[in-house]
Amino acid sequence: MAMRSAGSLVLSLALLLQGCAGLIPGRGAIPEPAVKAPTPGPAPSGGTFAIERGRPGLVIAAPHGTSDSATDLIGAELARLTGWGAVVARGFSHLDSGGRRLNVNRPTESVPGEAPQLETRTPAAQEVYEAYRAHVAAASQGPLRFYVEVHGNGRQESAGRIEIATVGLNRDEAWRLKVLLELVRDVHVRGREGLPRFEVLVEPLDRLHYTASATKEQGVLKTAERALHIELPRAARITYREAYTVLLADFLTQAGRLFVPPGR
Repeated sequence: MAMRSAGSLVLSLALLLQGCAGLIPGRGAIPEPAVKAPTPGPAPSGGTFAIERGRPGLVIAAPHGTSDSATDLIGAELARLTGWGAVVARGFSHLDSGGRRLNVNRPTESVPGEAPQLETRTPAAQEVYEAYRAHVAAASQGPLRFYVEVHGNGRQESAGRIEIATVGLNRDEAWRLKVLLELVRDVHVRGREGLPRFEVLVEPLDRLHYTASATKEQGVLKTAERALHIELPRAARITYREAYTVLLADFLTQAGRLFVPPGR
């Protein structure tokens, strides 16, 4: 099946699930945002931010672009392929020999994978978080309708699955999202020898290991109408990065149509 025909089939099935249609407009002339972000480039504590404006209200972010290997590359490419806005953070990790990092998407610092209750609020973490929020607001150019964070992990037990923690989705909407990603995955994996078919887990339908509880409670996830926190295993980010970036771009483009119809 040709990719164009396969994508059309998946979209038709997804629209049948949702009962809505429409096209996401491409990048074009974008009005100046109501909230100005700091100038992209060097940021507090030696890190950097990169910002891209796209379809208003839809933003893809990689807050741990350095410590979650290759998520900076994936986030930037997803924005290019979908036409969404993007915020990519790099260089806020390895604060000490223990591997502590500024968490960027919330006003704390911790070692990656550490329990949320062990995270520490610090002035530097607060400063970076405020800068990050300003960048997200500028990329959104108004209300943050649909916000997606791309993360990665090396947990062996999660090596065969993609976990999606959610904000603002009920069980029915989560089911539609899960079915959509499974359909898109199957279309892209079919006929691609060696390309893994990762299991899809979506909150609140499924029990997740990575629930993004700290960011939901005190970070940027709580500022969005709807949000996805996508955890990718290493193979999806490194070995099969190009294929899974295209797959995820297809998924997010269609998810945007489902949950934020054009004109909202």
